[in-house]
Amino acid sequence: MRKILDGLFMGSAWLAALSMIIVLIMVLISMVGRLLNFYAPGTDAYAGYAMAASGFLALAHTLKRGEHIRVTLIVGKLTGAGRKVMELWALLVGSALSALIALYSWRLVMQSHQFHDISTGNDATPLWLPQMFMAIGATVLVIALIDEWVLEWQNRRSHHSEETRHE
Repeated sequence: MRKILDGLFMGSAWLAALSMIIVLIMVLISMVGRLLNFYAPGTDAYAGYAMAASGFLALAHTLKRGEHIRVTLIVGKLTGAGRKVMELWALLVGSALSALIALYSWRLVMQSHQFHDISTGNDATPLWLPQMFMAIGATVLVIALIDEWVLEWQNRRSHHSEETRHE
């Protein structure tokens, strides 16, 4: 199971990286178009879609690497059972909030598909396509947070600290 989860998180990170490459390509096409006096319709919209996809698809991998910004004002001062309870609580709340984001993201995808919602730009992209990447990224984040909760419960979670991350 560990191998499958790690593969899911890494696959999501690779898709995020691919999305960043798509942003670069769209920006380059737009720049070259301006230099050579041609217009490539939709490049701005596609760059925006790819940027949003990249952000959401990278969330789980970033969490698993301990790179999310955390406010440890309280948790950092706790030790032992108190710290464990706070970590479990924070991961539970994070899981619940992320699950709501994922749920409503998937609802948005389904509604956009049902109503044939398209972008207002001249590219007329069906909006459920780019929205789907947000929903996928949010869902993978929920899985990552639940995984972190289970690892914390089993005392197998690695706590990333500022000192170990930057060495």
